Amino acid sequence: MPDTCTGCRRQAGVLQRRQDARRVRSRRHVTTRKPFRLAPENGSCSLAAMFQSFDAIANPEQGPPRLAALREVMAEAGIDAFLVPRTDRFQGEFVAPADERLAWLTGFTGSAGLAVICMDAAAIFVDGRYRLQVRDQVTDEITTLDPAETEPGAWLAENADRTSRVGFDPWLHTKDDITKLAKAIGDHDVLHPTPNLVDRIWTDRPAPPVQTVRAHPIELSGEKSSSKRKRLARALKDAGQRAAILTLPESICWLLNIRGDGIPRSPVVQTFAILHDTGRVSLFSSPEKFEHLGPDPDIDVDGAEAFGDAVGRLEGPVRVDGQTAPWKIAEILEDRVAWDVDPCIMPKACKNDAEVKGMQNAHLRDGAAMVEFLAWFDKEAPKGGLTEISAARALEGFRAQAGDLLDISFDTISGSGPNAAIIHYRVSERTDRKIMRGELYLVDSGGQYIDGTTDVTRTLAVGEPSDVHRDCYTRVLQGLIAISLARFPSGRAGRDIDALARAALWRKDLDYDHGTGHGVGACLNVHEGPQRISPAGTTRLEPGMILSNEPGYYRPGEFGIRIENLVVVRKCGQSPNKRDRLGFETLTHVPFDRRLIDTRLLGPWERKWIDAYHADVKENLSGLLSASASHWLDAATRPLG
Repeated sequence: MPDTCTGCRRQAGVLQRRQDARRVRSRRHVTTRKPFRLAPENGSCSLAAMFQSFDAIANPEQGPPRLAALREVMAEAGIDAFLVPRTDRFQGEFVAPADERLAWLTGFTGSAGLAVICMDAAAIFVDGRYRLQVRDQVTDEITTLDPAETEPGAWLAENADRTSRVGFDPWLHTKDDITKLAKAIGDHDVLHPTPNLVDRIWTDRPAPPVQTVRAHPIELSGEKSSSKRKRLARALKDAGQRAAILTLPESICWLLNIRGDGIPRSPVVQTFAILHDTGRVSLFSSPEKFEHLGPDPDIDVDGAEAFGDAVGRLEGPVRVDGQTAPWKIAEILEDRVAWDVDPCIMPKACKNDAEVKGMQNAHLRDGAAMVEFLAWFDKEAPKGGLTEISAARALEGFRAQAGDLLDISFDTISGSGPNAAIIHYRVSERTDRKIMRGELYLVDSGGQYIDGTTDVTRTLAVGEPSDVHRDCYTRVLQGLIAISLARFPSGRAGRDIDALARAALWRKDLDYDHGTGHGVGACLNVHEGPQRISPAGTTRLEPGMILSNEPGYYRPGEFGIRIENLVVVRKCGQSPNKRDRLGFETLTHVPFDRRLIDTRLLGPWERKWIDAYHADVKENLSGLLSASASHWLDAATRPLG
């Protein structure tokens, strides 16, 4: 592999991982949905149950009457403004339908956002990923703003005076959220915790999800839960802390070596927990969910309703993460809080050898599924019968056939032509369009497998691409290569290398409004902190961290381009002054669209990297493909001319 550190990928390792991937594929201890078969003549499919729905979730017309209803209950409660975040009490990106308050109220279905509703004004704050999407989904009565340009607190200060009462649900906002807002407003007394007012008017609110719990085996976790608990308990004692409040389900799942279902796209168990400095863990969920895992003297389970009282009885200091824990916990603990980072965050981010191996195996099967899809797409797309939805359905089917698919890791972004310029586009029956010749098609997708989580983006030409398409695509690819080849001293953060991915675009005054890479969990959330490659990425990159590498370029109303691989941070020897050197090993095995590469723009090192990457993809996927896909891959991975 061109970007693999010396000694990381020897031939024996490649063969071993291929064998491991086949063994995982043949397991029968995980029940996956029945795969469908494609009908080659039209690309349609038959599947009893798909993970992804293409129903239109919300409509801008719903906004005005719901805003009016909310303002009525605000007046009854003596509240002049109310905050409606996208998050639930677990601060999750993927939330249950019962917690989709922002989408229900405003129509906006993106994964991050905040609405501020006043009596005579309203605003929704979304970042650059959603600028186009929010305009299509939200009524004109709600002003659309980017928090990087106008902070919610500054807007509130202009639209509410110092005598106003700003209500917020204390379970849905963190300490850092409220502190930042109060500072911008200039008065903490303006903010008032209150029961959620949206829930009072959401009369047909769905029921909470029913979740099950399963053990995550030691061969995939790489460390016993008891060992993790003892290690983190020692850290608490060293810090003089009696306990830590754990509110992120992914932290609890990592710590206890468990996984769950019931939350779309996220294999977590929604629960709160307390880690004591003795290594004992108190869980707050339905006890019957955990009975089949067997007793553990150091883990006790009580009902979710007991959490508040249990927190109230703790002796301080108690560690609470101000970036992730609900404000309500600070209210309960009062002066016993020790603000500190979630103790699971960094250990979870730095994957051990077993977790990395599981991710490698998952990416082999996922790469095979993607190649089967690409071979099928190349045959079907020129016929003119494919739509964004039919392509997304086909891709999910190929993943199901790969084996051990628990879920997709997020709703597939399947965008053609102008829809590809919507960075987090979600295709629905209302927006579905035909994939036309002469356009670009962007597909960003991933799978949740028993042994790992995947996320890959490819941009494809349908028919003959234009010179503009090829120029922009090649510059995006150059950014991906620059990150892949990066070697940097230990201690550097994502912000220190983010510009490498943008340099080729900047030379043409082009850029993109999102980070270059996010952290990824191991059979956990596809978006995982704290690591990221971004101008705002301040966490040091450490060996074992897995990140996406996904530069892009978007021209609204015309096309969008993004290319994404996942990479793992590896040690690459030492510098002359004995400082550790770090680099990336690529996990993704999916070829690029050679038709979109303008070789005239490439340096010799970039040509060499692409050819070596394609040779590696072909070698790794050998034996995992159908005959037709294998034949297609031979052509797709031939050296650049």
